[in-house]
Amino acid sequence: MAGPRFSWGLPRLYFRFYAALLFSLLLFALAVVMVWNRTGGPLERSNATLAMVMQNVLAPANAPPAEQQAALERVAANLNAHMTLYTHDWEPLAVVGVQIPARHWRQHNMDAPPPESYVRLPDGRRLLSSEPLGFTRPKAMLHNALLLLALGIGIAAFPLVRRLTKRLERLQQGVESLGAGDLTARVPVEGKDEIARLARSFNRAADQIEQLVGAHKTLLANASHELRTPLARIRLALELIKDDVDPKRRAGLEQDIAELNELLDEILLASRLGAISDTTELEELDLLALAAEECARYDDAVLNGASAVMQGDPRLLRRLLRNLLENAHRHGVPPAHVNIACAGGIATLAVWDSGPGIPEEEFERVFEPFYRRRGTRDNSGAGLGLALVRQIARRHGGEARCVLMPDGRSSFEITLPLAATATPK
Repeated sequence: MAGPRFSWGLPRLYFRFYAALLFSLLLFALAVVMVWNRTGGPLERSNATLAMVMQNVLAPANAPPAEQQAALERVAANLNAHMTLYTHDWEPLAVVGVQIPARHWRQHNMDAPPPESYVRLPDGRRLLSSEPLGFTRPKAMLHNALLLLALGIGIAAFPLVRRLTKRLERLQQGVESLGAGDLTARVPVEGKDEIARLARSFNRAADQIEQLVGAHKTLLANASHELRTPLARIRLALELIKDDVDPKRRAGLEQDIAELNELLDEILLASRLGAISDTTELEELDLLALAAEECARYDDAVLNGASAVMQGDPRLLRRLLRNLLENAHRHGVPPAHVNIACAGGIATLAVWDSGPGIPEEEFERVFEPFYRRRGTRDNSGAGLGLALVRQIARRHGGEARCVLMPDGRSSFEITLPLAATATPK
């Protein structure tokens, strides 16, 4: 049975959840940054206060170098720190300990201590210290913190979102399997939330559907089987009184019995093909050889094509071919044509007659059980032949359809996989 297919055109559900979460994190980060830039955060305000305090403690910018040095030494007292005071254009004014180079000088003096703090005074001077003074670049700290927070939440949220949507995907696969005809499809019930309740509801509905369909098939099969007994009695009674019955009426009764017997055969076969638990014994066969045997039953059947070796049930495939030929014989114009072609691991069986064919608007309806076209020259038959053709084709992993030919007429086209185990439908 064909499994659920993934559509690359639409994002998966878990990706939508995950994208929504990341988008929410992005909006939150942008809002925080905008508020920070608009009002100024406490870290930035504390740095501005620190810069003013340092300017008040240090000597004025135009003071002599000795006064600048003395003021810087008072600031660095008992701090065990290296400090360097620069002008606004990075000219050194005073140094305590080892001179801390400016950033663009750092590459020329790799042994110098790195600056842990950088304070820009209101008058433009720059103070570098090897020990932290206040907070270093608070805006960058905020941005980095938000980035790391969003990254951490995003990584941690992915398995949580994936676990939630994985349960939905299993539920989706169960629904698709049930819709494809697997009445035994069930989904595991995990957790106690809404998804778990939905899974329980699906399993209950699947149980009821399986019971109803099973009861229907059993009733249909049993009724069809039981009708054989009175049908045999009628046939026997007709044989016993054949001398007392008008030959014309007797021929009509025999035809009615034959049609009723054919109807019972096709109902029983349709019921068996519809049973999921039914196992089909497959064997290697040549579709061309089967078609030749079936075409030999009709004087007006023409066969062309190539050998098509495949795995299949010969009894069912014979029935498929016989139903197509019988349909052409009853409702078409002789001769009937059968063609078999192979390409890409697929065997294509085409059957058509010399008549105008089926109108395009009825291409699908002819495969419905008991559908009869109006205006056909022969309304005999059980009305299940083409429905069985499609069932048998799908049981072998193929398909049956009605298509237009280049000349405007219609033909029945059956596709079957070559030399591969068929997947029951």
